[in-house]
Amino acid sequence: MRYIFQAACEWARRTQRSRGKMTRQSRMTVTELDEFLRKPPSGVSVATKRVCVDPETSLLLVDPRDAVAASVDFQGSLGRNITLTDLWEYSSFRKKLVSRTIYLLMSTHLPTSTDVVKRYVVSVDCANALVRRRLEQGLDWAISSVAGESYQVEMDLSETLDTWAAGNLPKDDGTGVRPRWAGASFTLKYHSDALFDFPHWFGLSKRKFQLRLT
Repeated sequence: MRYIFQAACEWARRTQRSRGKMTRQSRMTVTELDEFLRKPPSGVSVATKRVCVDPETSLLLVDPRDAVAASVDFQGSLGRNITLTDLWEYSSFRKKLVSRTIYLLMSTHLPTSTDVVKRYVVSVDCANALVRRRLEQGLDWAISSVAGESYQVEMDLSETLDTWAAGNLPKDDGTGVRPRWAGASFTLKYHSDALFDFPHWFGLSKRKFQLRLT
């Protein structure tokens, strides 16, 4: 079984690379988890609820706790909180982020409950010119707006997903409201070894921006 899965991962890498940039059609796709596992998109391999993508073209940003709750193994996921400790790591990750498709596992909940209504896999084509520009603008703004060396910046997709949901998700029959999103963001944390980084110590170096895709 392990050999079969490794072969499937290699197939995913070859398929994703063969697509190239010319087949990029959508900045964001939202797919129910069950459908994603039954019919994975091109470049994604699924075997016995284990998901594999080509790291040269894609990034999995799935929180391990969410993956466990969904009973799915996202191989090589970086999680939704990425910690970087020096400029080289930051530069390397930033280059990867703005040149790949990212996959996130999200869920919807009713406003008055923590119970999961449905789980979705959301993919964002960060190599798309508009998405890349807005990511870079948001990251540059975060760096320039903090006083200390260390900081963290949260990239939030909730407004974009709310817009998508307005045309795609029905309202709850009982409450008449649409479910709300959970896990609709990912965070980059830059921790330097600078002494006396008081803004960071007092929680003043946290930033957040909406990643709008339209």
